[in-house]
This record gives sequence, C-alpha cells and structure tokens, in this order.
Amino acid sequence: MRKIYLDNIRWSTVLLVLIYHVFYIFNGAGVPGGIPNAKSIPLFDTAAAVIYPWFMVLLFVVSGMSARYSLERRTARQFLKERTVKLLIPSTLGLFIIHWITGYFNIKMGGGLAYIPRFLVYPISVISGTGPLWFIQMLFLFSCILVLLKKADKTDAVWKLCQKANSAVLIFLFVLIYGAAQILNTPVLTMYRFGIYLVSFLIGYYVFSHNTVQTNIEKIRIPMLCAAIAGAAVYAFRYGTGDYTSPSCLQNIVTNLYLWLAVLAIIGCGKHYWNRETAFTRYMAKSSFGLYILHYPILIVTCYLLYFHFDLPVICNYMIALAAELILTPALYEAIKRIPIIRYLVLGIKQKK
Repeated sequence: MRKIYLDNIRWSTVLLVLIYHVFYIFNGAGVPGGIPNAKSIPLFDTAAAVIYPWFMVLLFVVSGMSARYSLERRTARQFLKERTVKLLIPSTLGLFIIHWITGYFNIKMGGGLAYIPRFLVYPISVISGTGPLWFIQMLFLFSCILVLLKKADKTDAVWKLCQKANSAVLIFLFVLIYGAAQILNTPVLTMYRFGIYLVSFLIGYYVFSHNTVQTNIEKIRIPMLCAAIAGAAVYAFRYGTGDYTSPSCLQNIVTNLYLWLAVLAIIGCGKHYWNRETAFTRYMAKSSFGLYILHYPILIVTCYLLYFHFDLPVICNYMIALAAELILTPALYEAIKRIPIIRYLVLGIKQKK
C-alpha cells in the first residue's frame, strides 16, 4: 500500500527547493553560485539559511524509505535497471539536451565566457551544467551501494534489528548524523556531502521504512516540532546572515541537531496530518521529480534577464522569477514528456509498450 504522506512530503520539499533556489540566486549572504554582488532581501537570505540544513537530508531519508518499498517488489537487477533510466540517464545525457543552459549562464554570470574559446563553450557548459542534478547523481550512487549491502545481508538482519528503534533511539540518531557530517565532504562543491547524505539515505532504508518506527515518530511529532522551531531560532541567530554552506556551519553540532529535529518533526507531522490526497497532490506526486529536473535552467535564465537587463525593485526580481519558475516549469515538463527520445534523455521516461 502506497504511503500518501511520503508522496506529499516529497513533492512539498521539491516545491521548497524551487522557492529556495530563487533566494539562492539573488542571495547577498556570500553563498557562492548566485549572481555576483546581487541586491538581496536579508529576510529571504535568512529564510534560505533556515531551510538549507534539512531539506535535502529529508529528501534522502524519504528516498531511502522509498527504495526499501521498491526493493520489496523488485529484484536487485530490476531495481538498478529502473534507477539507471530514471536517475543516471537524466543526470548525464540530459546535460547535453537542456542542462548545458545552466552551465552556460553560470559561466556567463561569472565572467568566464571571455576566457573560453568559442568552440569549447558548449562542451564546458555541458560539464558545468549539473546544477541541482547532483541530487539524482548521488541517489543513483547510493542505490548501487544499497544493492551491494542487500547482497551482503541476505537475511535482512540489519533491517529487522532496526525495527526495534524506539523514540529515544530515533532522537539519538542525531549523533550518527552529526558524525557523518564531518566526513566525505568535497571542497568547493559543497553540495556533494557524501557522508551525511548516504547515512540519511540508509537511515531511511533501514530504520524509517518500518511501520512501527513511523508510528513512533508520529507519537513524538509535537515535541519534535516545538524543538525544531526552537532550534531554527537558535540556528538563524547564529548563521542566518552569513554563508550557510560553509563547513563551519554545516559541520557544527547546532546545525546538525536542528536539522535532525526538523526531519523528525516533518515526518511525524506528515504522517499524522497529511496522509490524504487530492487531484492536485496526485499530480504533484507524479510530476515533482520532473519539475525538480527542469526548474533550474528556466530559473537561471529568468534571473539573469531580470538582473542584467532590467532595473526593477528588488522584490520584483524575486516575485517575477518565482512566478516564471512555477508557471514555465510545469509547462516545459508537460511538453517534454510528450516528445519521444527527449523525454527519455531528460526525464528518464521510457515509452510504454
């Protein structure tokens, strides 16, 4: 039986990613990758800082849970074949079709086009166009690791043991998250945090996929929500105006405690309050993956045009960019999923036989 609340958490978090990236591109907090010296709204910089520590951890936890349910109905071979089409193809071959646009405008905003021979602009743009696709690249890697772990543990002993996790254990997992945040972090490309994201994915697979564990999380939803709100206040006071992607922030104990409380609160509240669906939520559950893949090229082009070719009030830049992203991304998704071959390369959608 499909867990509707997990679908709702997933698409809501993807929607939050779309909003976050508007704040990120115009950020004035010193976070690298946005428009250089952009005029920003400090309140939006703080909002982005508060969101950043936990929203991708949450997506990896939910992805780990979903991987468990998927492997219960598929062989490891079938699982990897599906993951190759859905994750690996869009995050590699899709760069040549649409995501080179992201790379091109990143280079252009950084002033790098003047130093690149014209015949190399496209291939370098392709290489530089990963953008938010880092998430699905890592998800594919973790899926491969998961298959190896499953093969090594043929009796599923680890998963069965994790069924015993009570509320205290769930909270104490923060220690594991904090430890993982200290390792396997790539320099410069701070989004590739292999330690914490792999551990989050495996916690989702081994621990949170149990119905009993989800019930335990639901029971502590209110204390966790209150603690997460308090943690957000402390975190915002400490890191809300600076570079929230720096190692000093991401590896700090305050940041990791806050993010874990937020993850527990969201999953617990989601299970209790949002285990229902409408026509809109069904559409979003089905389409959110495609929206995630496609939103950034639209957004970066829009933000570039607004900032470098218009002189609008700062708030207008935010509002127009967000409106363009939320309107044009679904439109592009609906168009591409109807085009053979292109939908396979960009969205990982195979033609039904």
